[in-house]
Amino acid sequence: MTPVRLLGAADIRTLAAELDVTPTKKLGQNFVVDANTVRKIVQTARVTGGERVVEIGPGLGSLTLAILETGARVSAVEIDPRLAARLPQTAAERGVPDGHLEVVLHDAMTVEELPGDPTVLVANLPYNVSVPVLLHFMRTFPRLERGVVMVQAEVGERLAAGPGSKIYGAPSLKAAWYGAWRLAGTVSRHVFWPVPNVDSVLVAFERAETPAGTLKERERTFRLIDLAFQQRRKMLRQALAGALGGSAARASEILESAGVAPTARGESLSLADFLAVARAQAAHG
Repeated sequence: MTPVRLLGAADIRTLAAELDVTPTKKLGQNFVVDANTVRKIVQTARVTGGERVVEIGPGLGSLTLAILETGARVSAVEIDPRLAARLPQTAAERGVPDGHLEVVLHDAMTVEELPGDPTVLVANLPYNVSVPVLLHFMRTFPRLERGVVMVQAEVGERLAAGPGSKIYGAPSLKAAWYGAWRLAGTVSRHVFWPVPNVDSVLVAFERAETPAGTLKERERTFRLIDLAFQQRRKMLRQALAGALGGSAARASEILESAGVAPTARGESLSLADFLAVARAQAAHG
């Protein structure tokens, strides 16, 4: 296989000028211009030759080429028609063999099918939609076994947070439904063009071998999580009263039957606790 040539800062600016692309805050675009950084992301994700990888928002292709450099095959989901049309040409010019890259022109928030049925997710996620996009992919593509995403530091810390932390919340719990998440490194803001005004981190995940619960239980659990953290200062017997019987007294009964203290707050509960409450809610009609 011909060695794949990665993009440098000058290459990225040349491509952007050719396509008349200006990174926009609306799409959360910040292009990585450092080859060492994209290789670090791919190495952290343990991508190997022959694997099927999905990349969200490939942009001008800096991370895409680093994934393809391993010999993996990539399905890249891109919302911008100009970027989607140019990426296969860039890959070919840089030594990527035919058939190793497929570009899907689609909004990552609503895509339902991916060529190649990928098992690994690698992405530099737009800051403004990173959590909704991640949850959509975990829900929609159950064959995704592991992955690494680069996100805003605050978002990554929330995804990896555990019970009792001030930053623990709905994103932490909903991500935990699908598996284990951990911080896997920091990324300097100076490897991006344009330079963002926030720091970034790498977050790695491994999907759980068995689902936490059924689809119906997931819906109930996520609804309870949302209610608990919309009023995170309130005790659960108050925050969940509307969902659990309509009164604090009835909510207390259901919480106690699930083994959860009615006076607890959402930030102290694990995913297993919320799932137990959802099951108790169902049992009590």
